[in-house]
Amino acid sequence: MTELKTERGDSVRISDEVLAIIAGTAALETEGVAALVGPGRRGRARGISVVVKKQSVMLGILLKVKAEKKLQEVSREVQQRVKSAIETMTGMRVAGVNVTVVA
Repeated sequence: MTELKTERGDSVRISDEVLAIIAGTAALETEGVAALVGPGRRGRARGISVVVKKQSVMLGILLKVKAEKKLQEVSREVQQRVKSAIETMTGMRVAGVNVTVVA
């Protein structure tokens, strides 16, 4: 659970599961992504790992890419979309998005 302070001094708590769902949704909306894979979470959070330190988040994403797509291009687009989604929706800084493509 991450606690963010607002400009008024109030606080907002965001769970790691919510961060994973935001990241998974952004990844799945990327052209060329076939599926999120991996153990643990289900649905749009499947295959997403989240590490939060202070106001910064590091994400790991396990996914499959459609056969006709270029791995580097799809991975780069996933990184950009996930970073943008997390930063826009939460105000947190994204330190990195590591994408692992699996068969």
